[in-house]
Amino acid sequence: MGQELVLYGYWRSSAAYRVRIALNLKGLPYESEAVHLVNQGGEQHLPDFQALNPQELVPCLIDNGQVFTQSMAIMEYLDETHPEPPLLPSDAAGRARVRALSQVIACDLHPLGNLRVLQYLTSQLGVDDATKGVWSRHWISLGLQAMESMLTGNVATGRFCHGDTPTMADACLVPQVYNAVRWKLPMDGYPTIQRIHDACQSLVAFQRAVPEAQADAPAPV
Repeated sequence: MGQELVLYGYWRSSAAYRVRIALNLKGLPYESEAVHLVNQGGEQHLPDFQALNPQELVPCLIDNGQVFTQSMAIMEYLDETHPEPPLLPSDAAGRARVRALSQVIACDLHPLGNLRVLQYLTSQLGVDDATKGVWSRHWISLGLQAMESMLTGNVATGRFCHGDTPTMADACLVPQVYNAVRWKLPMDGYPTIQRIHDACQSLVAFQRAVPEAQADAPAPV
């Protein structure tokens, strides 16, 4: 009998990465279905996947035949249907803060580095790889600067982004740090983010979610 939950994703997708973290934090077993974002011009554009998600984006979560898209909505759905351990605080102010921290990345920062945006820069605007790197580092640094300021010195910040247990904000932060390192952004200007990232990476739930640990990741060279 197959798993009740099926996650369609791509090993290096930040949005799929954050959902993997959420599933792992909650101890929910799931089946992975790889959607290669480059092969065949991008498997997300094939009719079978387009039928699941007309946006032609990952992740996509199937739960007992129901289809859920958008990583933030998926994480909140998981939190409502599997409330322990929670990804959001119990108080309204805490929930608002965690959502705001999450959205700094998921709504304002991540979309500017999305694969389809980078592909458009290259294919339609003639941007070369070096300039694409400058673009990526610029937007990542702006987002991480804001995140660092929001976290540093705030009494609500603990071992993790909010308190001493990981939340949805941490699930968003860790994949973005992965992207920052991938684009060779120096991280020494973000000590609070670095500290929280290291705390997250000490947990098995985060370790199991890393891109290189996924079945569809390319073999090490």
